[in-house]
Amino acid sequence: MTEVQIDAGRLKTIRKARKIGRPKLAKLSGITERQMGRIETAGNAVLDASLVIRLSDALQVPPQTLTGEFQMVAEDLEQVQAPKCTSGCCG
Repeated sequence: MTEVQIDAGRLKTIRKARKIGRPKLAKLSGITERQMGRIETAGNAVLDASLVIRLSDALQVPPQTLTGEFQMVAEDLEQVQAPKCTSGCCG
């Protein structure tokens, strides 16, 4: 498995700006809230690449934004709208 280093401060900043609670992000990423807390307080966290992708998908930012390869832009700090259901299940 490939490991990737992320900037935990960026993760926390984006999460808060997007108004996603730690429990929700943990659930969306498939980890526990305790693990999410450890990641956010780590400074620079070394994570499995698949977890970085799940985190970036949940936050709707490129994984490179979390690693620091991409600059954070204003859109990364805006609250995103919940995706609309396209399957017809939500009426």
